[in-house]
Amino acid sequence: MPLPLRHIAVAAAGAIFCAAAWAQSAADIARPAAVIPLESEPAAKLITYPPLAGPLARGVVIIQFRTENLRIMPVFGSAAVDVSPHLGHIHVTVDDWHGTWAHTSEDPVILVGLEPGKHKILLELADPSHKILSGETVIVTVPEQKAPKAKSHEHGQPDQG
Repeated sequence: MPLPLRHIAVAAAGAIFCAAAWAQSAADIARPAAVIPLESEPAAKLITYPPLAGPLARGVVIIQFRTENLRIMPVFGSAAVDVSPHLGHIHVTVDDWHGTWAHTSEDPVILVGLEPGKHKILLELADPSHKILSGETVIVTVPEQKAPKAKSHEHGQPDQG
């Protein structure tokens, strides 16, 4: 590239960068970083979907869900409560059992081995300090599983020769 053309290209690039810097307003500069908690953030919400029919027919309960205004992550403790966007996990309770477990991923909740019949599965959205923010109850009926039919087969006699 000839020297005068190179000088023009450098000057043009410099002008573009300066124009971008001048285009920032005071509001852009004064805006807080995205990780600072904001009082105006909407409340976290849990949305559940009915169990998947195919796996349920085999006795496997798969509950898909999504959250709004909260990310599901294995993060715990009071310091994590103030992180923005909000973090949390899901407490899972089956049939009003006195124990729960923390589901810490955005993967579906999967339950295997439930007795045939009606079950109540409580999913509660919790913050990192285990404070319950919202909850949904999913009612599911696990069907009776049919025992597989035994296949009959005949064994041939070995050749005796």
